[in-house]
Amino acid sequence: MAGSGRRPEHRGPPELFYDEAEARKYTQNSRVVEIQSQMSERAVELLGLPEDRACLLLDVGCGSGLSGDYISEEGHYWIGMDISPAMLDVAVEREVEGDLLLADVGHGIPFRPGMFDGCISISAVQWLCNADKKSHSPPKRLYRFFSTLYTALARGSRAVLQLYPENSEQLELITAQAMRAGFTGGMVVDYPNSAKAKKFFLCLFVGTSGTLPKGLGTECASEELHQAKFTNERTRFRNVKGKSVKKSRDWILEKKERRRRQGKEVRADTKYTGRKRRPRF
Repeated sequence: MAGSGRRPEHRGPPELFYDEAEARKYTQNSRVVEIQSQMSERAVELLGLPEDRACLLLDVGCGSGLSGDYISEEGHYWIGMDISPAMLDVAVEREVEGDLLLADVGHGIPFRPGMFDGCISISAVQWLCNADKKSHSPPKRLYRFFSTLYTALARGSRAVLQLYPENSEQLELITAQAMRAGFTGGMVVDYPNSAKAKKFFLCLFVGTSGTLPKGLGTECASEELHQAKFTNERTRFRNVKGKSVKKSRDWILEKKERRRRQGKEVRADTKYTGRKRRPRF
């Protein structure tokens, strides 16, 4: 159930829709990559993870690992599940930092109780509403998914599932099965008044009822937020959130250090690390 940065059209089961050609086309589409990264960032933000330690997250419908890339950049570990072999093959080729599992989440989440500190899913859960085989019952598959996910998550953790519901009935079906499985929470809708930017995030709590976060764009921003703020700080390698700009020297060094902590072989740091190469003539 590979996630994507666009609203998927139903063209059969995802393991057939995302063949090798489609998987590569999807992963190389810069617009899809950008949207996927933005939604992954928002999903991780809604998880409310502790800032003082690295967490283990489950990525449902991980696809080629684009959402996992963001999890890794944040310093967390992850395991990804997807039903598409072609998507996972691309993830392996891309040398993503997470572990990968080929599985149909409609059959359940096959991990021990309390294993994960959180779960995200980008554009994948709505696939469970499709009956692609005679044996498929969307309510049963959704309940199996949510009940086993509830068990696999640590108490007090969250699951944030970004999805594209086809209609209000589908949205109600998904939410009802999640609540039946024991979750509390609800739907967070970002930019509800925008046809293009509107996004649905099902924010679920495990064990304890938390306060449902507010959706972006639901309040009129104050004039102060739209005014530029200037400081004397040097921000060459940092973005507005204090994170290293992707592909910068700092970003590369941070990524290499994470890989060293995971016991992976990494090239030594030199004065040439992160330096742009001159164009060849």
